[in-house]
Amino acid sequence: MATLFSTISLFILGSFIYYWDTPLVKANNRTVSFILLVSIILSFLSVFLFLGRPADITCKMRQTLFGIFFSIGVSSVLGKTVTVCIVFKATKPGSVWVKLVSFKISSYVVGICSSIQLLICVTWLSVSPPFVEFDHHSYPGTIIIQCNEGSDIWFYSMLGYLGLLAAVSLVLAFMVRTLPDSFNKAKYITFSMLVFCSVWISMIPAYLSTRGKYMVAVEIFAILASCAGMLGCIFVPKLYIMFLRPELNTRKIILQT
Repeated sequence: MATLFSTISLFILGSFIYYWDTPLVKANNRTVSFILLVSIILSFLSVFLFLGRPADITCKMRQTLFGIFFSIGVSSVLGKTVTVCIVFKATKPGSVWVKLVSFKISSYVVGICSSIQLLICVTWLSVSPPFVEFDHHSYPGTIIIQCNEGSDIWFYSMLGYLGLLAAVSLVLAFMVRTLPDSFNKAKYITFSMLVFCSVWISMIPAYLSTRGKYMVAVEIFAILASCAGMLGCIFVPKLYIMFLRPELNTRKIILQT
């Protein structure tokens, strides 16, 4: 499934590159969309770090890389949401909102939010990195080889920061969902963040109540489901216009919508 979803993401990325100069792609913040697609692909591929017998290097890499890739993706969604909010506020010439539109604030949102998660992960690896653990107690007569996250505080700080980014994106997107529909991405972002938050909220109790390979399976499912939700909700409507309704992919139609 990870391979399939990665291939689909690559196809969508190739489609966006092929239609790079069309009004639809331009209206959807090409650079941030490109970053979001790459982060989704990397998040799908990070699943392979969770498979197989744990080793010290994979234990250190899998949670931190997953956290960094996901933070880039959710930060990109947040950047798109902030851009939508600013664009519909920038109605008066010379206002602060107009200056923010030209400032490309979405790129700064992605850079700053991702850097905070990177700092959390680097600190985690420096202070108390994950390591291989032999669990003799969960199941009598059975030794479970698993990854100990090292510091629960930093592990949940990484997950909590992802949840914070998703929650802020959801709230902002929900607030502007009723604005004019001229490629208003807020509706699609709202659905994608609802899927993301629902998956991870339901994952936490399941994750805490399982051990060994079942714990890993729960996290893999959460990664695949949340990434697929973002991919489907945000990009499938664009593919529909690109391939099935190309007559809508014109500047005139966009301005009239």
